[in-house]
Amino acid sequence: MPPFRRKKSGKTIAVKVCTLDAELEFNLEWKSTGLVLFDLVCRTIGLRETYYFGLQYEDKDGMINWLKLDKRVQDQCISKQIGNQQVFMFMFLAKFYPEDVAEELVQEVTQHLFFLQVKQAILAMDIYCPPEASVLLASYAVQAKFGDYDEDTYKPGMLASEDLLPQRVIDQYQMTLEMWEERIKVWYADHRGMTRDEAEMEYLKIAQDLEMYGVNYFAITNKKDTELWLGVTAVGLNVFEKDNKLQPKMTFTWNEIRHISFDDKKFIIKPAEKNAPNFVFISKKVKMNKLILNLCIGNHDLFMFRRKPDSIEMQQMKAIAREEKQRRQVQRNKLVREKQLREEAERDRAVMEQRLLQYQEEIRLANEALRRSEETADLLAEKSRIAAEEARLLREKANEAEQEITRIRLNAMKTEEEKVHLERKTREAEMLTAQLVEESERRAAEANKLKDELLRARHAEKQAKEKLLDFLSRFTAYDLMTHADVDQLSIEIEKERVEYLEKSKHLQNQLRELRSEIEVLKVDEKKCEMDQIHEEQIRLGENKYSTLRKSKSGSTKSRVAFFEE
Repeated sequence: MPPFRRKKSGKTIAVKVCTLDAELEFNLEWKSTGLVLFDLVCRTIGLRETYYFGLQYEDKDGMINWLKLDKRVQDQCISKQIGNQQVFMFMFLAKFYPEDVAEELVQEVTQHLFFLQVKQAILAMDIYCPPEASVLLASYAVQAKFGDYDEDTYKPGMLASEDLLPQRVIDQYQMTLEMWEERIKVWYADHRGMTRDEAEMEYLKIAQDLEMYGVNYFAITNKKDTELWLGVTAVGLNVFEKDNKLQPKMTFTWNEIRHISFDDKKFIIKPAEKNAPNFVFISKKVKMNKLILNLCIGNHDLFMFRRKPDSIEMQQMKAIAREEKQRRQVQRNKLVREKQLREEAERDRAVMEQRLLQYQEEIRLANEALRRSEETADLLAEKSRIAAEEARLLREKANEAEQEITRIRLNAMKTEEEKVHLERKTREAEMLTAQLVEESERRAAEANKLKDELLRARHAEKQAKEKLLDFLSRFTAYDLMTHADVDQLSIEIEKERVEYLEKSKHLQNQLRELRSEIEVLKVDEKKCEMDQIHEEQIRLGENKYSTLRKSKSGSTKSRVAFFEE
């Protein structure tokens, strides 16, 4: 007889996980651990760089916690009533941050999730961002969402309805949303050609230089009950004064820390330096110390992991990412080339149409000249015929006159008077004959001249016809040639590499120009403490990294004094 087997329970729990751009719903077995849910979410969204992320929830005391992967889901989170069922609610967020986004973030989905989270933190004013940098970041966010700026399709007010700037920045200046939009649009137009992932990466590269980027702040006190902030980051621990979250007074990098622990509300940092005293601070709740320790362990592990050679899995991920990036680059180059060819074809067609109109006008003028030449030739031919007829008549009259002279000479004149009269008549006849001969010669010369003009007119007519035929043949040949070239170019897509230059002095100059431009519109009464601290940093020429170096360079004695003062 087979041994008794317990029937599997069909009980499940409903889970809802929200990312910053999607909502996922799952039904899990009632005893499923956090690892089961976490793996399910990562597989669903196609995420392999899982070590940056976690599932965040709010406990019954209203405190933010991260789901432990080795414990059951229902033992950690309190379900909420949604409709007619109990649902466990989680947020899928970045728990740890990279030191350098460009070097460490491999997958596009990872970049996108970090972009959404950092953007939300800046807009919610959890990360302080100066006004000029806010405008620049907004332009990259617009490029990532809408693609290339197109002057033909862009409508004024299109960006005014978007959530692009922190409310603190908007309230601080006497500027309308349209004025902010105009300044964002200037930079947005400069990002032409960037893909979504490139624009998001540029956004992150600028955002990671902000002082509050990647810092988890916790309210603590020292032994003298002075209120402070503890910041847990990718590179170590920072301690801030109560009213200044931008400039740490003390910094411990992870390689300077030998051990971290807590005892009830006391949190203890043991430096790696021999004979160095322990640094102790006090938190408000034991749960907070657990959360701080959890973040410290995770950040320390990633800190050490970055300084080791890439694992086989990481090498494969980077190789796949490179291949995918190259494939997309080739595809984008192809699309860019096709777009260029279309634009060139449109320009060629416009040129062809212009040339067609020009040829049509030249043909019209040639036809008009031909018509006038034909009319002139006909007129000259008629004049030549009339002149030839008049010359013929004159020749006949001259012949008659010569005959008359001969007849007169043959007749004898009986009287001297008749002889004189005959001589006079003869002279008159000779004069008339000479005039007739001269007129005949003139008419003959005019007829020859008209014949020459007729020949020239017919030659001009022939040239006009030849020119017309030449225009028509040239236009037909050009038309065939142009269409053949366009078809050939459309078929053959050349491979090109599009390189994007790093933002350098030009960008910094633009930021300074924008800062100077909007400075006159600033309302000083609306400035907060962080604005004043940031302005002082600019005046002193300091930034996030110089401040960290300064806070790190302090001696052990000064650190101890700070903790105990």
